[in-house]
Amino acid sequence: MRDTINFLSEQGLEIEGIFRRSANVTLVKETQLQYNSGATVNFREMEDVHLAAVILKTFLRELPEPLLTYQLYNDIVNFSSVPTDSQVEQLKTLMESLPEENNVSLRYLISFLAQVSANSEVNKMTNSNLAVVFGPNLLWGRDNAMSLSAIGPINNFTRILLDHQHLVFT
Repeated sequence: MRDTINFLSEQGLEIEGIFRRSANVTLVKETQLQYNSGATVNFREMEDVHLAAVILKTFLRELPEPLLTYQLYNDIVNFSSVPTDSQVEQLKTLMESLPEENNVSLRYLISFLAQVSANSEVNKMTNSNLAVVFGPNLLWGRDNAMSLSAIGPINNFTRILLDHQHLVFT
């Protein structure tokens, strides 16, 4: 995740529609095999920002448990019931309840996505757009299915987390 984000930070922040475009399926599978075998992946040689973006999303989606964990699923899906003036504190509480590896990884990812959003005039990826792309990759139900009724609340939670990341991860 770190290598992919580093490459995207250097090469992808000003690419319009970053995270919205697909990549060659064969290249995605070959790159995943490289990573899974412990080989070094050099996106600079491939010169394909969209491949790196797809690899990041796919990595998150294929984790055995979502980065935001099954334990937080109900809290996140019902987050809209938290009063607006309490949301930052509730976000902090939820993030602190994550296993340390998840918290560190999420903090790193969200910090990067804040950089992406800061360039939204060029790349068109606002916090809302990023939430639509990343929400379903950060949390899903235990049955691995995403109920239609949960997609909106998960994306909304992700947008609120992105909007307030500078206060949550301090």
